[in-house]
Amino acid sequence: MKPPLKRRVPKPRNPYVPLALQRKAGEHEKSAGAKRQAQKQALKKSLDTQ
Repeated sequence: MKPPLKRRVPKPRNPYVPLALQRKAGEHEKSAGAKRQAQKQALKKSLDTQ
């Protein structure tokens, strides 16, 4: 009879990766909604001053 196979222990995962993904890590840039809101406010302001 063959000896039982040894199971490899997976290497530990980086605990900081899921946290970074949840925070949408990356370059610091305004979201699409924030940009749209700023454009809308600028348009409203320019129409009010005319």
